[in-house]
Amino acid sequence: MSYIAQTLADETITGKGFGAIGYGLAAIGPGIGVGIVAGKAIEGIARQPELAGQIRTTMFLGIALSEALALIGIVAGFIF
Repeated sequence: MSYIAQTLADETITGKGFGAIGYGLAAIGPGIGVGIVAGKAIEGIARQPELAGQIRTTMFLGIALSEALALIGIVAGFIF
């Protein structure tokens, strides 16, 4: 049996390493969310430059909430 197949078989039996795969999958959603929040904030600032401060504050709040999902994903990876 090849080395890769043997490694995959060992991982399946012991269950090691699946936390990293789960976290990688859990980080996709927040990554997309942060991109959307930042892009929409830039559009909003371009349309109404006088509200740049308020839009920027709201953008950072949205980014923080999105990144909280990534942190929950890494914690779940360690727990399970």
